[in-house]
Amino acid sequence: MILASFLQDPDFITILYIVAFSLFVIGIQGLTGPTTAVQGNRIAGVGMAIAVVATLLYDGVGNWFLIALGIAIGTAVGIPSARQVKMTQMPQMVALFNGVGGGAIALIAWAEFREHDGDLTDLEFGIPLVFAAIIGSISFWGSNIAFAKLQELISGKPVKIPGGVILNGLLLIVAAGSGIALLSGEDSELLFVLLLVSAAIVGNTFVLPIGGADMPVVISTLNAFTGLSAAAAGMALDNIALIVAGMIVGASGTILTQQMAEAMNRTIVSVLLGGFGGEAPEPTGPAGATGGTVRSTSAADAAIQMAYARQVVVVPGYGMAVAQAQHAVRELSKALEAKGVEVKFGIHPVAGRMPGHMNVLLAEADVPYDQLKEMEEINGEFGRTDVTLVIGANDVTNPDARSKPDSPIYGMPILNVDESQSVIVLKRSMGSGFAGIDNPLFFNPKTSMLFGDAKASVSEVVAELGNI
Repeated sequence: MILASFLQDPDFITILYIVAFSLFVIGIQGLTGPTTAVQGNRIAGVGMAIAVVATLLYDGVGNWFLIALGIAIGTAVGIPSARQVKMTQMPQMVALFNGVGGGAIALIAWAEFREHDGDLTDLEFGIPLVFAAIIGSISFWGSNIAFAKLQELISGKPVKIPGGVILNGLLLIVAAGSGIALLSGEDSELLFVLLLVSAAIVGNTFVLPIGGADMPVVISTLNAFTGLSAAAAGMALDNIALIVAGMIVGASGTILTQQMAEAMNRTIVSVLLGGFGGEAPEPTGPAGATGGTVRSTSAADAAIQMAYARQVVVVPGYGMAVAQAQHAVRELSKALEAKGVEVKFGIHPVAGRMPGHMNVLLAEADVPYDQLKEMEEINGEFGRTDVTLVIGANDVTNPDARSKPDSPIYGMPILNVDESQSVIVLKRSMGSGFAGIDNPLFFNPKTSMLFGDAKASVSEVVAELGNI
């Protein structure tokens, strides 16, 4: 009895929350580098476990059977999904799990509305609850669309909705109007459902017009939405854990969104209005729009070029992720270093399908962190680079971003690989990237193409290096 009283003491629960939040912060600090990311993730996980336990210690927390059932179902779904997902599908999982968070907040808001018999006139409770319901619903449905685009269940190109901005504005007015009516004393559950449905439609029509090339920014934005909705729900429920965790997620997601937009030289508003990567003409084939020709090469020739280079820069992209070539790339770098070649990796902020995608893959292959160079740092190196090896990176190496004003990616900062003495591009075919446009780099006289699966091609180059 004494132990139970102590465990349910509000001061003790507050101490547990403080410990949990401290672990959150320490864990996030660990996520700033690949060498400490795994440990940071575990520390943050322990913090979350403590926060959950602290919440369950509240007197009258709810039906323990339903709580246990929910935990069991979540564990049964979450652990196998996380363990079996391929690294190429990690962006989809991030989008899906983020959406689940937003959806959970929307359902919590609905449940609290019913628990209070539709009475939201206590504005300290009602306002954050309405906000959480609207933003959580937008995040859930928007994340589902982002998942479908990344998984190629629907086209990654923008889906133009006539009058989309006006439509979204009207839907938000309907959602906000429903919320105001509820806060004014209306207790109609139909109004709350209308609020959720209006926000759900906004979530769909908000993401559909955004092209696949902007998905890193969209994922970050929706992540921030989920965090803010969780913080609002925490304010309504007077739950410190939700408030702090939600604000951390909301703030970090907002900062990351801004960084991703800056990396593409685009405003957040222009991204959210949609259209990037969807209006360009289809690739024009081997001759390309430039009228140039493509030079093919072999693994043996590529090996000779790199073996006698002073510096080689590897530029990874989504093609490396698809082929799961990161370990073969690590073997390549070791083989080149054994021959006295300096190897660096040029990382574009939006290469892949989510922020940090390439860093995660290369860290998995134990590539030393000091070899990973961000775009601002590596761009000054290309002028003295003998060979740049581009592995499936398309849009982030496209010179049109610098020189072609009518290009959809014009103005986006890119990796200036065309300044290298020689460029070798590994691709399966001449297909375009997510932006759906030709890349003049492929027709540059300094560029040679090594066609085939990236993992197999890199492994062949490594084998050839052993014969030199």
